[in-house]
Amino acid sequence: MSTVALPSNYQSDLTPEYLHQLAARWGISIQPGDEEESYLLLLQSAEAVHRQIANSPDYLHPGLSPTPSISPRTFWKPSPKANPLNAWSHRCDIRAARPASTLLHGRKVAIKDHISVAGLPTTAGLSASFFTHHSNEYPLSPIDAPVVRRVLEASGSIAGTATCEMYSASPLSFSAATGPVHNPWAHGFSAGGSSSGCGSLMGMNAVPVPPSPPSYGDRADLAIGGDQGGSVRIPASYNGVYGLKPTHGLIPYTGALSLSPMIDHLGPMASSLADIAVLLQVLAGYDGVDARMTPETPLRHNVKDYPALLAQPSQSQLPLRVALIRESFEVAGLSSQVRDTVRNAAYTLFPSHGEAVVSEISIPMHAEGPAIWTAATRTSMGEYACAQSTPGYLSYGVPQLGTLRWPLDSDMYATATAQNPSVANLAFCGAYLSETFPGVMGKAHRKVFELRAAYDRALEEYDVLVTPTAPTVAMRNLEPGGSGRVMERVRAAVGVVANTCPFNVSGHPALSVPCGFGVGDAGARLPVGMQIVGRRWEDEAVLRAAAVFERGRVVGSRL
Repeated sequence: MSTVALPSNYQSDLTPEYLHQLAARWGISIQPGDEEESYLLLLQSAEAVHRQIANSPDYLHPGLSPTPSISPRTFWKPSPKANPLNAWSHRCDIRAARPASTLLHGRKVAIKDHISVAGLPTTAGLSASFFTHHSNEYPLSPIDAPVVRRVLEASGSIAGTATCEMYSASPLSFSAATGPVHNPWAHGFSAGGSSSGCGSLMGMNAVPVPPSPPSYGDRADLAIGGDQGGSVRIPASYNGVYGLKPTHGLIPYTGALSLSPMIDHLGPMASSLADIAVLLQVLAGYDGVDARMTPETPLRHNVKDYPALLAQPSQSQLPLRVALIRESFEVAGLSSQVRDTVRNAAYTLFPSHGEAVVSEISIPMHAEGPAIWTAATRTSMGEYACAQSTPGYLSYGVPQLGTLRWPLDSDMYATATAQNPSVANLAFCGAYLSETFPGVMGKAHRKVFELRAAYDRALEEYDVLVTPTAPTVAMRNLEPGGSGRVMERVRAAVGVVANTCPFNVSGHPALSVPCGFGVGDAGARLPVGMQIVGRRWEDEAVLRAAAVFERGRVVGSRL
């Protein structure tokens, strides 16, 4: 490492006393004279360089500039009547002035409120007090995330941002600053998280219309969620819709709040499989910015035609080979009704059209997946998610989230404890784990390769793997509470992502498919989701397996 310059006329407030205080944190005693003078000058040099950058204009990447729209961008908070499930964060109507295709013509798309939409607030499920400015307003995004630009260029309209859980750090739907998001199948029940608003909005399209339907307010046709541990798939399961966590690096994550680069995914959510395919085609492909993308990521003109691949008959003369992961049906907290619903649906519907053979396989590493996911990310997640720290590789941080306050102060701690104690836990864990287990995160990253290899070996023998998505049907939402209810709020989320989070670290594509119903609290009829997992970079195989399952459902309904 080289020092680029030593300040000569620079006026610094750094004093020898501060240098000694800094060194004392590590038990170091700096000697007066040459040591003190030299290290103080070097520290002042670093200060001068950083002040220069801090005071310079920011750079707006031209690939992220706001997509030209047909009218000025405006937004509004929907009324309670227009937003009875609290699924919307902010509403808008943005359409491109010069779209490049008509793939999404006439379709209204909701964007999870941790993704940048130029001219709109990005709340990340937080109150405005969590940002450094002293006002009751959120900072507005100066950029369009690539996924937003691609929707607009495909003639889709951005209908608004969908409610997001606090820091995107909950698999349930009670932690957003605006209050709980409700399940359209049963008001008062969880919509899942952290893409809670997206799940609820898509669920509105899946609920059968009764003779006197309830008013769900403003709707959307499609949604884009974020998934670090199951945050697309859990809401999809709870709301009876489709939700895809694609292969890691297939869809650019640029412009969205990061929890940890290794597990960051954006993915499509919809009430039909065909809509998942077309939205995946629109969103996929290299963006030239996101370092999560690899040489395997296709360039935009090489993105597969997922709708065509979904529609065309299989070229293989062999049946689809489906394997249920035995360990996924043994996770703690898995309800018997979810276990039986998923198992029976898989064994009955996949082969009913004569297109598939269903077996069971043991992957012992799957049971270790949640521990690997936790150890690989928990130490640094607070810094990435809450402080928006920049990773060591070149990245384009979300400009409007650079004003997030961190670490927690007493007011933020009180809010987090009442809404989402997992956030306060991130602060405690980050400090404790980095001091006590300094090498374990690196070892856990190496274990990720072992976990990926275990799934890859299974996928050499089988075309897709199957697990339950969530361990239960949706539970009742918890209301914001005081410090005496911390464990109640933590316990509600324990084990929810046991079958989903392993595939965030392994990077395999995983799709939640509605497969039946169970009975929730007070007899509520609630959806059950089945997760289909495929080989990395073969997301179309997962979609086609889901289509085989759907054809089996059609055959079964005719019997």
